Amino acid sequence: MMDWTDRHCRVFHRGLTRRALLYTEMITAAAIRHGDRDRLLAFSAVEHPVALQLGGADADDMAHAAEAAEVFGYDEVNINVGCPSDRVQSGRFGACLMAEPATVASCVAAMRRACGLPVTVKTRIGIDDRDSYAALRRFVETVAAAGCGTFIIHARKAWLSGLSPKQNREVPPLEYDRVYRLKRDLPGLEIVLNGGVQSLDEVEAHLAQVDGVMLGRAAYQNPYVLAEVDRRFFDPAAPVPGRDDAVLALLPYVDAERERGTPLAAITRHILGLYQGLPGARAWRRHLSENAHRAGAGSEVIREALGLVRRAREQAADRAAA
Repeated sequence: MMDWTDRHCRVFHRGLTRRALLYTEMITAAAIRHGDRDRLLAFSAVEHPVALQLGGADADDMAHAAEAAEVFGYDEVNINVGCPSDRVQSGRFGACLMAEPATVASCVAAMRRACGLPVTVKTRIGIDDRDSYAALRRFVETVAAAGCGTFIIHARKAWLSGLSPKQNREVPPLEYDRVYRLKRDLPGLEIVLNGGVQSLDEVEAHLAQVDGVMLGRAAYQNPYVLAEVDRRFFDPAAPVPGRDDAVLALLPYVDAERERGTPLAAITRHILGLYQGLPGARAWRRHLSENAHRAGAGSEVIREALGLVRRAREQAADRAAA
């Protein structure tokens, strides 16, 4: 979810679910070691629980980044061994590391020595022709022996050449049974399933076989799917925020960020899908898209868009009653 699940996105999503674990976009360990740590790692306290997702293959760099994650207050540090993009491969991290389980294991061991946070790994079920169940199990067992107890498994293999990142999310078939089997064979590990999950009904079905489910693009494109997560999976008495409530709750954050110089469009791009499929959804998206880039634009643009949604809702109700 590079360039998607930034800190503004996570604050918005936290307004919809208090309990789900949120993940950052992938940040390279080298960037953290040699770049502006405050810019890369700072986040709002409201985001907890939140995991820092790292890319890298150098154990020293990864240990340094894990130590920084603990200093900044993250709740977990995660190694991405699932991204198949050319840019990621050229840096020798992401899915290509499935071919190097010993390298991933050395990173895990170094990170665990450097910090007290849980160190987890997100991976695929295989790459290229290394896609047997036996290869997946060997990879997981090797990395687990270094101290990783949680694996988030995207239930597709990745082709490291010949497919774009988008195609790698769609073309290789989903093989959920492999993830289920991994949990059966290695019951002492926490296994989280990822890939192609579109609804909370699907989440519930998968939870009969695994320990957790990660939602990615489904939660970004239709964020309101997160609103019932707390009540359905954590606390039957948890409130379910309304869409309008989530918008209004975000406004103080928007005002504070605008004071800091954050462009409004950097925030509103994450909320475009909130009213998907409802009256006023098109007006909401259009108003935000056309006005958030205006010089000096602030939270009033969001309030105006919300007014358009409410008006469309009332008109739809009037038509239904007529």
